Amino acid sequence: MALQEKKKKMTGFATLRKKFIRRRRSSKACDHGRIIRDLVSTWSHLEATALLEEYEALAALKDLHVQAELARPPAATFKQDLSMLYDHKHCSDVDLVYRGACFPVHRAVLSARCPYFRDLLGGCPGYGARICLELRTPHLEVSMFSALLRYLYTGDICPHDAALEANLLRRLGEEFGTPNPLEHDLRYLLESGENADAALIFTSDGDYQRPDSGSSEYGFRPKLELPCHKAILSARSPFFRNLIQRRTRSGEDHTERALHIPTRIVLDESVIPKRYARVLLHAVYLDTVDLSLITRTSGCGNSAGSLGEVQALTHTGRMRPSPLEEAMELYQIGRFLELDILSQGCEDIILECLTLESLPTVLKWGSQPHGSSWVHRQALHYLREEFQPIASSSILHQLDHAHLANVLQSHFLQASELEILQAVLKWGEHELVRRMEDREPNLLSHTVHSVTRKGIKKRDLSDIELREILSELLPLVRIDHILPPNSEALAQAIRRGLVSTPPSHMIGDEKDNLRMNAWIRGGKKNGFFVRPRLFMPYYEEIKSLVEEQMVQEADLVRLRRPRYVADIPDALYMVEEKPRAMGTAGVDVLAAAFPVPDSATMALMLKREQKLRQSPSCQRAISLPLSSRHEINRQVRLRVVREFNLPDTVADFLENTASYSMKEQNEPRMTDIEDIDSPGMGIRVRTTAPVCYGRNMTFPRPTSSYAHRHELPAIVTEGESCRLLAEQQEGNSCSDGQLSGVMPDVAMATASFGALHLIEEQELELDLGDGTSHLMPPHLSPSSGNIEPHRSSLPHQHQRHFSGPPPPPYVYHRAGTALPRFI
Repeated sequence: MALQEKKKKMTGFATLRKKFIRRRRSSKACDHGRIIRDLVSTWSHLEATALLEEYEALAALKDLHVQAELARPPAATFKQDLSMLYDHKHCSDVDLVYRGACFPVHRAVLSARCPYFRDLLGGCPGYGARICLELRTPHLEVSMFSALLRYLYTGDICPHDAALEANLLRRLGEEFGTPNPLEHDLRYLLESGENADAALIFTSDGDYQRPDSGSSEYGFRPKLELPCHKAILSARSPFFRNLIQRRTRSGEDHTERALHIPTRIVLDESVIPKRYARVLLHAVYLDTVDLSLITRTSGCGNSAGSLGEVQALTHTGRMRPSPLEEAMELYQIGRFLELDILSQGCEDIILECLTLESLPTVLKWGSQPHGSSWVHRQALHYLREEFQPIASSSILHQLDHAHLANVLQSHFLQASELEILQAVLKWGEHELVRRMEDREPNLLSHTVHSVTRKGIKKRDLSDIELREILSELLPLVRIDHILPPNSEALAQAIRRGLVSTPPSHMIGDEKDNLRMNAWIRGGKKNGFFVRPRLFMPYYEEIKSLVEEQMVQEADLVRLRRPRYVADIPDALYMVEEKPRAMGTAGVDVLAAAFPVPDSATMALMLKREQKLRQSPSCQRAISLPLSSRHEINRQVRLRVVREFNLPDTVADFLENTASYSMKEQNEPRMTDIEDIDSPGMGIRVRTTAPVCYGRNMTFPRPTSSYAHRHELPAIVTEGESCRLLAEQQEGNSCSDGQLSGVMPDVAMATASFGALHLIEEQELELDLGDGTSHLMPPHLSPSSGNIEPHRSSLPHQHQRHFSGPPPPPYVYHRAGTALPRFI
């Protein structure tokens, strides 16, 4: 007995010891702060501060990146749609005449909103009634009466109307009554169906040729019929509005009004399942997506419901689809009906259902043509943020190659480079095993010699084939930043030939110096620098370390390191082919690639871009010494085009449009310069900046259909003053890269290749016997005693005609350190 107790006690201690060992191993593996602190333990304070500046610039850029990823066009609310309904008079059925002015209105809306109009319209039934109003309130202007009607449609009183007085509003309230909240009255219309003039009917193929089909004029018995209002449907959905207008033009509504029957809108259940009918109407009337309103059915055949249930039963073995699957199906219905509020509500539900288990499904669905690009961006963001737990689970094997490559390219992937390398190797080995199983003949698939049955050991994998599988992924791993540098996983990958280029600290003698130069800019070996990822444990540890050093070395804090160029990897990019204008063929290809916004939409987008540039987050990112102006501009433009519901490729159009607008503003000022130059000199001053990236994008066409679709009245406000020329030069991407004195001499020399023809043309000038005085402007005559070569006088002559401030230096070498402006 004592022996058993002693054995049990020893077993308990052994189990506890294993737990402590496992906990210690896990904490050691996850102690990223200690690892990065060991790396910088031999660095100076300025070197640690340089790494912190890299992280701070990336943190500011990440804020803009997240804002761009979350951007989407705002869906119109029922207030906005009803206001548009009052303006455009769609499906109006009553005419109100007040003081000679006619107001086409909608019986259902006014009857539900106002007791006065409910009694008035109740005494004048029928379509197209014309009612002359005699109000008790004296001296009520027509504009005030129109504002009253708009208030009944929207529930909001315009605060800018000077004609609105408290006494007048009180008298109108006594005569017309005080309406309920707009949402309350719309819910009443939805639930009661009062004054309904339309009906949604859901049918399927099995409803035809029924024994009782003769009781219906359409020849079938409707499975579900929901009363609704044509005015509400027309206001909320362009699909329903076009359908109703087409029936009106064909004369079908005249027959329906003569028979006193509502307009029947028949929907095929194979396209729009009837179990989503109440969810659909709830979103139309109340701007909410409630999945609990889905009709739950049981059984099979026609009573089983829609195609989605059959698909769910086939793929998952469950009769009832999951909320995620239902939200995906409803999203497609919302896009089909052009009901943005339904689609965006479903996007929010899908995002709420996003977990580690559902991530592969959401990623695949979002990347498909019928999926949501907004959901796809959020799923990729989730993958970047939760990469560590995903890499240690089987979810990693379900990721596609494209999704994995996307997150590996990001600066914001939340994992250490060692964990990233291990995850890539793990994914590649699983992909290799899957390919080996697919290559196996079916004859051996169920035998004892089958690869699936006996399994595959790691030593049986072909490193050559594995290297081919990972040929596009391994270069995305930042090998120089793998910590600890003597990692066994890295050494094994090098031995297997998977990593072709070893890290920089394995090359040369000064290993510590090379390792440091792979993390920060500057020094003699700046070519080894690789921008680190914004891995938050590293960032927090470096931040706390620098704060500790700031207390100890307060005098060194005032020192500022040089600001290095972040966007120029070398000087040879300057000798690339000079940009040239595209021909008409290039314009046609660009026009066919995606719809081109019109000039009005582009003006609104440019205005929105200028406003976003003044936001605190953008100003903070620009003010940091190692910020990349090009990346900041890219994120701002992506946010703008996504808010306007345009493809991401339109961001290039937005970039070039800003450049062309700068050109148009500069042309009047450059006219004086061209007049000063002598015609016989053959020298033309360059009036436009070179187009970035070697692309010339055409102006948007004025015949595009985007004029009114992408306006954002809730975001783009009027009354903004124009920016100064210098601010606009900093804002567009073509002014991102001003040449600076810190650039290599080779770059400065290659930048002047395009001006070599000036010297050649000068050598062909006639000798007039006066030397070079005829080539110089009057203020530099030989008598002044201040003669300079002609090549140096041209830039001076060019610059003095600018009325604004001189062009700013290179953006990463700003002399000013002023705080960002807040709006």
